[in-house]
Amino acid sequence: MKLTLGFSPCPNDTFIFDALIHHKIDTKGLDFEVEYQDVETLNLKAFQCDLDITKLSYHAFAYAVEDYELLDAGSALGFGVGPMLITKDPKLAKLLQQKLERAESLEGFDQLKVGYPGKYTTANFLLSLAFPELKNKVELVFSDIEGALLDGSIDLGLIIHENRFTYAEKGLHKVVDLGEYWEKTTKFPIPLGGIVVKRSLPQEVKDTLNTILKESVEFAFANPKSGLEFIRAHAQEMSEEVMYKHIELYVNKYSVELGLEGRDAITKMFEKAQELGFIPQSDQKLFLS
Repeated sequence: MKLTLGFSPCPNDTFIFDALIHHKIDTKGLDFEVEYQDVETLNLKAFQCDLDITKLSYHAFAYAVEDYELLDAGSALGFGVGPMLITKDPKLAKLLQQKLERAESLEGFDQLKVGYPGKYTTANFLLSLAFPELKNKVELVFSDIEGALLDGSIDLGLIIHENRFTYAEKGLHKVVDLGEYWEKTTKFPIPLGGIVVKRSLPQEVKDTLNTILKESVEFAFANPKSGLEFIRAHAQEMSEEVMYKHIELYVNKYSVELGLEGRDAITKMFEKAQELGFIPQSDQKLFLS
């Protein structure tokens, strides 16, 4: 049986899926037609129900939950792994930090232009929690945000993925780590992205996917250099050191299986987002039965 599968070219995803798509583990009769896309493109594809299995942002999952349910393996959750709001102006960074600490309004600053990686990203959800007044947003591919800050076309940038390792050396300044902000306010790890499967697929197929995806992650942990060439081929000229820093940051115990803490964190995010009116209400179960 061949299934369509979408995930990003980022090292954490290629690390997780290498053994699965290259049959380094027994895929139990399943084969995969793979699409590599940035996370916001995958989010939009999920809204169209284009793929059988896909990576998507947890924020976007709320808009695709009628058609998809969450696999127990493959997720990116954790502490200290959240998106970051940055700027070229150190004075602006300090001022916004102070306002966030004091829970002060951003009146007078609401026209600051923010580059962000997509409406349905978890990064945008977290930005809306911390700074709801920042609504003057321009959508950019995540890898273009640092450049837009440096050339002055935006005032603030919401960065994800490996950019957290590169922004400082480019002379940019942190306003806030939104993962840390979430952790302080909820005490939960931040749910960034997960792997979902079409509800319409046979239960046996979904259960098999859950099993072999976990085995793929476990294989990657046991053989971390096995997929090196595959990871490097999609890593946008990233150094090997940065690639594996990226993997260490986003692939952890929650990627093997969510566990109770991971499930509670995701449930908390959905409850908070529904309470604030950021996502639609739904009676669908989030997790694979």
